[in-house]
Amino acid sequence: MPDTASAPAELHHLTIAEAAALIAARRLSPVELTRAFLARIEAVDPQLNAYLLVTADLALNQAREAEAEIMAGRYRGPLHGIPYALKDIYCTAGIRTTGHSRSAQHFVPSEDAETVARLRMAGAVLLGKLATHEFAHGGPSFDLPWPPARNPWDRGRITGGSSSGSGAAVAAGLAMGALGSDTGGSIRNPAALCGLAGLKPTYGLISRRGIWTNSFSYDHAGPMTWTVEDCALMLQSLAGHDPLDPASATLAVPDYAAALTGDIRGLRIGVLRHQYEVEVPVPAVVRVAMEAALEVLRGLGATLEEVRIRPAQDYTDVKIVGAESELYAVHEAGLRANPGLFGEDFLGRSLAAVLIRAEDYVNSQRERRAMVAEAKPLWSRFDALVTAGPGPAVPLDAWRTIQFWQKPSLTTPFNVLGGPALAHCIGYTPEGLPLSMQVVGAPFADATVMRIADAYERATPWRQRRPVLDPKAAFSTALPPLPDPTPAEISAADRDAVALVARRAGLSLNERQFELLCASAPYVEAMARRLRRPRGFAEEPSNVFRFTGYAP
Repeated sequence: MPDTASAPAELHHLTIAEAAALIAARRLSPVELTRAFLARIEAVDPQLNAYLLVTADLALNQAREAEAEIMAGRYRGPLHGIPYALKDIYCTAGIRTTGHSRSAQHFVPSEDAETVARLRMAGAVLLGKLATHEFAHGGPSFDLPWPPARNPWDRGRITGGSSSGSGAAVAAGLAMGALGSDTGGSIRNPAALCGLAGLKPTYGLISRRGIWTNSFSYDHAGPMTWTVEDCALMLQSLAGHDPLDPASATLAVPDYAAALTGDIRGLRIGVLRHQYEVEVPVPAVVRVAMEAALEVLRGLGATLEEVRIRPAQDYTDVKIVGAESELYAVHEAGLRANPGLFGEDFLGRSLAAVLIRAEDYVNSQRERRAMVAEAKPLWSRFDALVTAGPGPAVPLDAWRTIQFWQKPSLTTPFNVLGGPALAHCIGYTPEGLPLSMQVVGAPFADATVMRIADAYERATPWRQRRPVLDPKAAFSTALPPLPDPTPAEISAADRDAVALVARRAGLSLNERQFELLCASAPYVEAMARRLRRPRGFAEEPSNVFRFTGYAP
């Protein structure tokens, strides 16, 4: 392909939109672009551990095929010839898909996930499989077959999870875009901490088929990119009905890129200030950045008004009781057979589901339906809501599993509500760590969410700044020591009760594993107790049975 000399020197820092324009104009070769990313991965990834597997031969073959098609006039669209990577819970035919877990380190699927197949049809080039927190749940962990991904802005800090490698890879210029998944914040957490745009689309907009299940009711697949525009380009190829995914939506897919007009005049935006100032208080540097971001939105012509939704803890109760139950059902056989094949952080979250009763799970699903109904009037008042995103990133050795149970999250409420939520960069700390804001929308208002975030992005300078990584820099691969389980705050009688439940569940736990379970016990009980309120017999759960695949 001619005229590659006219392309920018640092190909790994092009956006998808920029590279697509050059490729379409035959000014950039997909092969040269892919080689640039493979060289970048080889030079920099040993410092970051973003990749579990690099598929170099496959990537070059796909790039050559894309180049030949484009030269023959068969251009497929803006992802044609674009190098991307996958969180290693996305099934890839003939390529191992491990979930970053010892228990699945040799698993090789026979089919691609539907999302992977769609990107292949769009002509995208697969660079490899990315680190994740174990089975998209739990971490960072220091006792797995592969080390955790590190944050490109500061290697001693977390990336956020669970789409940890996806966040690190895109920020560091090791992929132009990546797929993540979001069950309680797992796209938006690393997007926020690594300075990306990460979209949790509306539940059902993107097929979940062929993605390792965390929670049937809460899992969202979605794109992670450097810009909001790039999110829209990836979403265009990913969205659409999949008849083999029972949760897949049947609505028509709009033109997401066309929605990015840069004009948000007259849009009504609700500000969830109570979330990030009171319920999940963020550091002062985040509050300052949020105030500046709100002023940008006002300056762009949006109307802002403070609004409240339920306390974050309410959503956290509903999500954890429901989602942990579903996660345990997915991994129950493996946990009974050999819990030692799983990392301690995963065990410290997942084992607790044996303490959740059947009525607690149903209560969580009934409460979720009530929450979704309560939120519906908001969408007639507001085009979107905004709140702070997670961050800034903390040191790797600061994480303790018990923190998962101890406090609510800024991201989880929007998994419960099910609509789109996008995290994007709104500045940096004095030390250079990214800060973020979330833009949240009504179900299937994904285009509006991206329109607002894109307008903000165009009006601010943050996309011009990238982490500086020196391939020649000395670095240490040493990991923090594995933290001891947090001492359980329960009585001897309660410990005996927990042991009885574990035995009845068929679990054979060693002393450390049992301590992880005991530490979570009081939090599980408190969450379940808060959901035990009087309910009418007609209060339906959110996940009701329905026939699929039958003609009326």
